[in-house]
Amino acid sequence: MSARPHYPVMLPEVLAALGATGAETYVDGTFGYGGYSEAFLSAADCGVIGLDRDPSVAARAAQLTSQYEGRFRLIETPFSEMDQIDLPAVDAVVLDIGVSSMQLDQAERGFSFMRSGPLDMRMGSTGPTAAMAVNQLGHGELAIIFKMYGEERQAGRIAAAILRAREQGDLVTTEALAGVIENTIGRTGKTHPATRVFQALRIFINDELGELYEGLCAAERILKPGGRLIVVTFHSLEDRIVKSFFRRRAGEMPGGSRYAPQIMSTDNAASFNLPKRSVVKPSATEIAENPRSRSAKLRCGIRTDAAPMSANDQLLPKVPRVHNVKWAA
Repeated sequence: MSARPHYPVMLPEVLAALGATGAETYVDGTFGYGGYSEAFLSAADCGVIGLDRDPSVAARAAQLTSQYEGRFRLIETPFSEMDQIDLPAVDAVVLDIGVSSMQLDQAERGFSFMRSGPLDMRMGSTGPTAAMAVNQLGHGELAIIFKMYGEERQAGRIAAAILRAREQGDLVTTEALAGVIENTIGRTGKTHPATRVFQALRIFINDELGELYEGLCAAERILKPGGRLIVVTFHSLEDRIVKSFFRRRAGEMPGGSRYAPQIMSTDNAASFNLPKRSVVKPSATEIAENPRSRSAKLRCGIRTDAAPMSANDQLLPKVPRVHNVKWAA
């Protein structure tokens, strides 16, 4: 069965973790097409604040604003800055990490090699594009981006092929880049050979792992005691960051086992309790109906009344970040 457009992934599990009730305020940190926001508004007489850095979601947000008058509003901002926009203390923050179906389906956004379009990949409207990355970065930078963010085994070969190809002219379309990759490593099986490289470029251009970690810390600062932080990830690096964040905030040290977690030596009291230490995965029924959900993982923490812990980006992999590159004009 084909995937439904704009499918809100793991919605039953998210709603169960949310426990929506009236008179509460929730932040949908990754508004997208508003699937989660609409479900929250339908489930209870609550208020929802949607956040998104993509200006193209405004029309959909206007529909919810009209339909749920006084209960919904959208703020155009990265979710990593939710603690900087004068929000009240909230009862829950929900984050669905990754690119939305709506963005994948828009050829002009350049997220997908399945549709010919400009090599853009920005979730917002500003900043460097994927075309700038493949045409300006050196072999070593491209190779580590493809290997770490995309888990691409042939990252070095692909990076070398890109450097050779751009000697003939800049690579500026999704079709051109996908062609270089396919001609370099061939095509076997159902998965297109460009899949991992496109994923890696998207994560890099949008600083998705940095945004994720900063967003988790921002949510920690705006949640009320008893507030829930619910995060759905689609990539092993994302899930690793969320898992490490929650376990550090719950007072555990990395390296502890599931049966005997190590306890942090810290002056900070635990800022989160973990109602469930294991990850929650989508049902077999959902995976069959929406194949894009197959890699999804949900983790949840409940805010204590302790002070927020300090941010520590050592949880992020040591990979080039888009903000640290000196881009040509």
